[in-house]
Formats: sequence, C-alpha cells, structure tokens
Amino acid sequence: MAGRWRHNDNPFEEGEGDVNPFSHPRPTPLPPEPVGFYNDTVAPVDIPLDTKKDIKKKEKELLAKEAELNRREEEIKRREEALARAGVFIEPKNWPPFFPIIHVDISNDIPVHLQPVQYVALASLLGLVICLFWNIICVTAVWIIGENPRVWFLAVIYFITGCPGAYYSWYRPLYRAMRKESAFRYGWFFLFYFFHISFCIYAAISPAILFVGRSLTGIFQAISVIGYSATVGIMYFLGFTLFVLEALLSIWVIQKVYWHFRGKGKEAEMRPDAAGRAPSF
Repeated sequence: MAGRWRHNDNPFEEGEGDVNPFSHPRPTPLPPEPVGFYNDTVAPVDIPLDTKKDIKKKEKELLAKEAELNRREEEIKRREEALARAGVFIEPKNWPPFFPIIHVDISNDIPVHLQPVQYVALASLLGLVICLFWNIICVTAVWIIGENPRVWFLAVIYFITGCPGAYYSWYRPLYRAMRKESAFRYGWFFLFYFFHISFCIYAAISPAILFVGRSLTGIFQAISVIGYSATVGIMYFLGFTLFVLEALLSIWVIQKVYWHFRGKGKEAEMRPDAAGRAPSF
C-alpha cells in the first residue's frame, strides 16, 4: 500500500546524519579554592597555656586573699562583741522592708518573756503614726470648709515631730532597756511615755485651752464641727476614737513594763519553759 507507514521509518529521525554527543571538547575545570569558612584564610592563633609554676603562684595568691578576708571577718566579730559588752549595739535598719528606716528585730534581740510587751509597744508606735496621719486628713477637710489655715500647719507639725520623736524618746529606749536590762533606759522610757499618754488623752479631749483652732480631732472639736459639716464631723469622731484606743493601749504597755521593772515580770523569766514559749498577757 502506497500510503502505509513503514515499520522501519523513525518519525524522530533528523534529516542530518547521526551526531556523537561525546565529540565535543571537555569543559575546563575551575581552579581549586582554599577550604575555610567564607573563604577566609586566617592563620591559627597560638594560645599559650599556663605552666605549672604559674598555676601554683595564682593558687598561693588566692589562699593569701582568703586568709586576709578571714582575718578581717574575725576582727569585725571581735569589735562587735566588744561593743555589745560595753552596751553599744549595732542596729542595722531593716524595717519596714520596702524602705528601711528603723531597726526592728524583736524575735532575736528581746528575751522571749518580754517579746509580747515589745510587740504591743511597736503597735503603740504605729498607732500614734496612724492617729497623727488621720488627724492631718481631718484638719485638711475642715480647712477646706473655711477654717483658718494655721490649724493645718499645726497638724503637719504634730506629725513630722511626733512620729520620729516618739521613736527616739520612748520606743528605742524601751527596746534597748529590754535588750540589756538598763535601769537608766527604763527611767527614760517612763518619763517620755508618760508625756506620750498625756498627749493622747489631751488630743482625745482637745479642749479650747493651749490650743489654736481645730488642729486635733478631739471630742469637743468633733461636736463643734458636726454642726457645720456632718461628713467632717464624723471624720473628727473617728479621730477621737483612734486617740482613745491609742491612750488605752499605751496605758496597758506602761503597766506591763512597770510590773517587769518592779520585779513581777521575773516569774516568767525564771520558769524552765520560758525560753520555749511566751506567756499569755
């Protein structure tokens, strides 16, 4: 058949003759490159090692420094013990924790049978701070409604002099008296704590004598202010309550300290189990 496709015919056969793929010349190889990171050729660094002699020398220096530190530490301890025997105590500031301004470590410094009284004395100090701070708030309120501004300055003076004055005049002497059993410090405490109690009673009453305006939140001033403003009057009555509680707490403290000073508190100290538990007051 004339139009039949022949078996020997290759449709993919090119018209030209056969081409040898290996007849082309070989490609020229690339020149060799040095092996290294990012082809950086860096000369090796020769790090000298310490010899055995240098190691022994450094070890001797470290031992000498350690001995010097131990000697200084022992000397500091001897000085602290000598100061303690002489009645001088090192009191690092540690309270309040967020901003240390005073030293308070009752559990380690004060004997066990006296710790409850010292804790209540600390509460008395903090109570005075609260009373005087609330007093400033109340006097500020009464100043806003038309009172003389002198009363506000007096309230601020009570606060900035009363708080540190209470700490240095009676709290710290009591702390050191209980720590060292010093009769002189007990006497100092009784003198200034009596003035503290007198001030609290006077502030709770706040009479119109020896007094300028409504600079203290006593009962008389609360009755007077409530006629002008019920809100400020209630604030003054709350201040009166705080001063009364502070006075009662302070009377309890001075009574317990006086009993201990007169010898009645020695019973707890002489008990065999006094070191293990605190007595109930």
